[in-house]
Amino acid sequence: MEEKLFDELMQSMREGASILHGKAKPSRKFTVTPADVKAIRHELGLSQREFAALLGVSTDTVQNWEQNRRKPRGAARLLLAIAQRHPDVLKDVVQEL
Repeated sequence: MEEKLFDELMQSMREGASILHGKAKPSRKFTVTPADVKAIRHELGLSQREFAALLGVSTDTVQNWEQNRRKPRGAARLLLAIAQRHPDVLKDVVQEL
């Protein structure tokens, strides 16, 4: 590894450690807004059972999301974002499966 690249990497690690230990503030912060699962499902015109099948999760999972007992994570969160922004794309892809 080039010395300059190594020095930049070490500096980045030091900055990260400072932020982690509360000695410095991060230069940017990301916030994730939770998806409104019920609104997304209604926009697609699907029942909880149909929506669960579309996403490949159980109906209980959809109910838990809608009642804010649990939050979507991982791939499910990504699919919900796609469903919210581009519902036609999600329906198109699923119909091909």
